[in-house]
Amino acid sequence: MNHRINLARLKGDIEELGRIGRDPAGGVTRPSFSQADLEARAWLKGKIEEAELAYRLDGAGNMFGRIDGQGKTIMVGSHIDTVVNGGMFDGSAGVLAGLECLRTIKESGLKISRPLELASFTDEEGNLVGDFLGSRAFIGRLNKDLLEKGLTQFGRPLKDVLKRTEFTIETILGAHRTSPEIETYLELHIEQGPVLETEDIPIGIVSGIAGKHYRWCSFLGTVSHAGTTPLELRQDAFLGLADFALKSTQHVARNYYGSMVTVGKVHVMPGTFSIVPGQADFSFEFRSQAKETLEALERELFALAKDIASTRGLTFVSKIIDETEPVSIPPRLTDLLKAESEKLGYPYMLLPSGAGHDAQILAEKADVAMIFIPSPDGVSHSPQEAVRWEDLEKGANLLLQALIRLAE
Repeated sequence: MNHRINLARLKGDIEELGRIGRDPAGGVTRPSFSQADLEARAWLKGKIEEAELAYRLDGAGNMFGRIDGQGKTIMVGSHIDTVVNGGMFDGSAGVLAGLECLRTIKESGLKISRPLELASFTDEEGNLVGDFLGSRAFIGRLNKDLLEKGLTQFGRPLKDVLKRTEFTIETILGAHRTSPEIETYLELHIEQGPVLETEDIPIGIVSGIAGKHYRWCSFLGTVSHAGTTPLELRQDAFLGLADFALKSTQHVARNYYGSMVTVGKVHVMPGTFSIVPGQADFSFEFRSQAKETLEALERELFALAKDIASTRGLTFVSKIIDETEPVSIPPRLTDLLKAESEKLGYPYMLLPSGAGHDAQILAEKADVAMIFIPSPDGVSHSPQEAVRWEDLEKGANLLLQALIRLAE
């Protein structure tokens, strides 16, 4: 039988969830454990139970809906939390497409032998402490010290945010004890880039996911008067940052094509007129599909930072905020997705993911694969984030066929 998802129902779910956390700027603001997120969680729980899936909640707030079977679990999922003023498709499309696939399988009476489980992971976006809190809790790879001492993106300790919930740092650290054994994890996601739309191809089969090294850094110099301190005598922390931002970008572009480097947030102190900055704090990240390249970039970029600091009479310091390893998708899963795309008559292409995903974290415990659908104009993490519904339908139907094959 040629099973298909119900697009009207999936579209309705996405639009309904997209109204929860709608902000005055027209986007969706639904960070994990915010009031909007708690409302969205209650909504999703209702949808899972309405679909007659076995509902489960772990100690990190990860939500699950299950069809029982024998052997290791085949899991599908993503996340429903958002960045501040984000869109309504990043993460949510994957969770709700997974829900629609399990609903379709259950309603069809299709007999499967393996357990199938939908997962909605907590705080993929990293609004709390570090990225991927939920999926890292699921596999037991959390930094206890970071949970206890780190501040959220909103300047509050995690334990304070948790007061409005049933969760604690201890329950989050223990969440992995209830995790089933996973054989395969599949995730549908918007591409968050322009490649599929540019190529006019509706399906992207992800070949690998880039690793990321993320630090908070500072150049430390000397505060001095802007009108009386000669240029050659200044220890200007901002100029150290500016020099480093330009030279690090040039270094990666020349020597490691395809890798990325970004300065995303800057805070200059004292940050006022007529004062030479004595401190420049900034976020710094680099990404690559290859572990060896990440290791080389770590050596070379921070050597460059120290050289610039020495030349300008500054000090350079940094601390690691987060790291993820690159992931290669197993051929057995890319081949499966290729074969099912061809059966469905859907054009596809292989492409890497430069963005991180929960699949990247679960790869430590299971084989993982990802399906991308186009992001119109390459826009994501924005109120302008969008999908074409016909692309989502194709992606969800491919996800459905892959789950059926894996769970037979």
